[in-house]
Amino acid sequence: MGLARRNVEEIRPYVPGKPVEEVRRELGLSGTINKLASTENPLGPSPLAVKAMRKAVKNMNFYPEDGAYYLTQALARKHGVGEDQILIANGSVEVMYYITTAFANPGESVVMSDQAFILYKIVTKVADARQIAPPLRNHTHDLAAMVLSVEPDTKVVFIANPNNPTGTLLSPPELDRFMSKVPEHVCVVLDEAYCDFAEYFARQRGVEYTHSLPYVREGRNVVVLRTFSKAHGLAGARIGYGIAPAEQIAYFARLKTVFSVTAMAEAGAMAAMQDEQHIRRTLENNAAGVEYLSKKIGEMGFRALPTCANFLYVEVGEDAAEVGRRMQDEGVIIRPLAGGWGAPQAIRVTVGTPEQNRRCVAAMRKVLEKVAVGSH
Repeated sequence: MGLARRNVEEIRPYVPGKPVEEVRRELGLSGTINKLASTENPLGPSPLAVKAMRKAVKNMNFYPEDGAYYLTQALARKHGVGEDQILIANGSVEVMYYITTAFANPGESVVMSDQAFILYKIVTKVADARQIAPPLRNHTHDLAAMVLSVEPDTKVVFIANPNNPTGTLLSPPELDRFMSKVPEHVCVVLDEAYCDFAEYFARQRGVEYTHSLPYVREGRNVVVLRTFSKAHGLAGARIGYGIAPAEQIAYFARLKTVFSVTAMAEAGAMAAMQDEQHIRRTLENNAAGVEYLSKKIGEMGFRALPTCANFLYVEVGEDAAEVGRRMQDEGVIIRPLAGGWGAPQAIRVTVGTPEQNRRCVAAMRKVLEKVAVGSH
């Protein structure tokens, strides 16, 4: 009999990409390595955030203020909710662990799409809960199927909007109808990690992005997840948050690891929120990159799904892991969506700087040329 619990034995851990320097060493590459695998901000962190974090480093001999007091206040003001409706964590993924641990008893069910953020499956397994995963429809969440998948013991439904890895968006009316049909005992998690990009694209198209915060203000059984890892460029600082009715936040706070948010991360997040110029540059760079990459990928005979995030989902018609290896040989790291991602012939490409995008296209032309020719 093993030492670990059964559900822990069954977990397939999230596999991050290798460090850039390790890839360079293994492959004997001498030039620049373009890492376009993890939906990070290619422009880096806000200069204001860097300055604030450098200042905070001087006090690293002290424990951080455990409740991220000032950031909680700032976010509550920004989103029009109470301070008791915000929980700051070591990335929004940490809040996902709190949600399934707090609400799902062993054997109870959690609903998610079969091709959504891979961590939903992991946090469900950690809670020893049962996963129900209806397939996507038209590359996005099939909300009708998800409602029908809810069982009497279902405690949580995860919805990524935009969805990761497909980049597709659900409209507010679609989610309004969904929310009206979900039983009140089910906690709906609206994962809006890519909200800044989605809001930008929605404004460009003259449509609304989301009604998630009104749901919270109305006291509905929801948790909205946001992060500083994407548009704000603080993925390495590990800071995100959940917004929910105060009763839910109180449950999560009981599970929260002491001092899980560093003082340096909080300082960086506070400053990044104020740097509107950096966020605007990020969003404009992303929109231009999406247009360029989508066009060039189309010229190769492939189709990048229309995206509302900072990455593109591309079906390549062959083993994605092998495509990923060949791209890496060319000095470009992308994310193959094989394994737990559930899309063995698809890749996810993060939008980079103009130069990174050009190098990515050149590598894709070389790597996918034979497949594209054979598909016609």
